[in-house]
Amino acid sequence: MKSKLRSGYSTGACAAAAAKGAAAHYISGKGQEEVSIPFPDGSRVRFALAWVKNDNDAASAAVVKDGGDDPDITNGALIVAKVRWVETNNVHEKNQVRIIGGHGVGTVTKPGLAVAVGQPAINPVPIQMIKQAVSEITSGHKSTPDAYLEVSISVPDGVALAEKTLNKRLGIVGGISILGTTGIVRPVSADAWTATITASMDVAQAAGIKEIVLSTGRTSERCLESLIKPPEEALVMMGDYLDFSLQEAKKYSFKRIHMAVMWAKLLKGAMKIPHTHVRHTVLELDAVYSFFAEIGVTIDVIERLRGSNTARETLVRLMDMGALDVIEKVCRGAKTHYEQRAGIPVTIYLVSGPGDLLHIQN
Repeated sequence: MKSKLRSGYSTGACAAAAAKGAAAHYISGKGQEEVSIPFPDGSRVRFALAWVKNDNDAASAAVVKDGGDDPDITNGALIVAKVRWVETNNVHEKNQVRIIGGHGVGTVTKPGLAVAVGQPAINPVPIQMIKQAVSEITSGHKSTPDAYLEVSISVPDGVALAEKTLNKRLGIVGGISILGTTGIVRPVSADAWTATITASMDVAQAAGIKEIVLSTGRTSERCLESLIKPPEEALVMMGDYLDFSLQEAKKYSFKRIHMAVMWAKLLKGAMKIPHTHVRHTVLELDAVYSFFAEIGVTIDVIERLRGSNTARETLVRLMDMGALDVIEKVCRGAKTHYEQRAGIPVTIYLVSGPGDLLHIQN
């Protein structure tokens, strides 16, 4: 019996906990081993502090991100908050909390995201969580009359971690994003990936892109980059979330989708199977042969395909026997299905495993 996967906490929640720990030490002078912070749903969660220390005229605290059983690249990363009073002559800033990005937190350089260009990549919900957590310390405290509390969020390994993400493509440079909408990370959930797809389309829309490129991975994406040379903002990595991406594209003013996809996923599209990953839907070869019969593939060709171990092998056999008409029928069927889902024209690019272009279906 499989054990239940354990949920964890977002970088935003960890940043809020670190900020409260730093603020408590800064204002009260008492270091704490753990803090309790409020979550957007009204619940409270306790976080252990990795360390708390004085930092010249400020105080800092750190939390190690525990993403539970979710394989996010930030799992185990150190999230650090540093707080200090900063004098100001602006009456609107006095006694307020101002959040800035430190080392390892990216800066937004392209429009279309939830954060304005030039601002640290700390999303709105984490901003609110940090402010609410810190206010539990500052509320009722007599602060410096002409000052605001500055909270700097940093991630020591953030620059290196960002290289493993799509941040650069989204216009987030110099580090990772501080994310989260609920504070909770659900293990192996689609939330992070689908959020990235939406963010990519937001950036494309803001950049005036009319034709986007959907790809299942870097191999297929590189094939289209060399072929049609799209602007970087047009690239949307959909991974296994093909149907979600097609449905999401409806919300924008795009005029065409260029889709780079490999054979097995293309077959599922032509067969109108909603999911594209083996963990959701196994592509049974007997069902593929039945589908081929439905679209008019001859019995002779189907019999020569029997015995294939994988969908990929059926493609190899089709190409070896010169049955390019079958490949075109599958591409045409997938194109029709994708266009029905997206509501706009779709151009199909069938890409091989090594990244070679095998067929274009306009």
